[in-house]
Amino acid sequence: MSIKDEWDLLDSETRTWLLENPGCLILPRTMSTKMTKEAAGDLESDPHGQIVLSQADHEFIREKAEAAGTIRVHPTEYQFFDTAPLPDTSRASAGRHAAASPDGGSNGHG
Repeated sequence: MSIKDEWDLLDSETRTWLLENPGCLILPRTMSTKMTKEAAGDLESDPHGQIVLSQADHEFIREKAEAAGTIRVHPTEYQFFDTAPLPDTSRASAGRHAAASPDGGSNGHG
């Protein structure tokens, strides 16, 4: 069975978790157990009780997440595990832990 086939049978909490974690390729055991109970068909799991998502499942969840607005990634933009953008730290405070500026300027040490 696929996630697409089972989507409407999953409760809103499970669907929300999947939409908020679109980069997940292996579902945690607790989520796998919950999905197995909710699904009408058999969802295959590994020896540890975790569901390994197929490429089709992964693409389906990403499409749903994009449609729901939980991720916005241009198809040619690659991100590691669908992470949120890192904060801009280029304007570090003048405190004693401030990093060197990107242009090679002094950071107050030395």
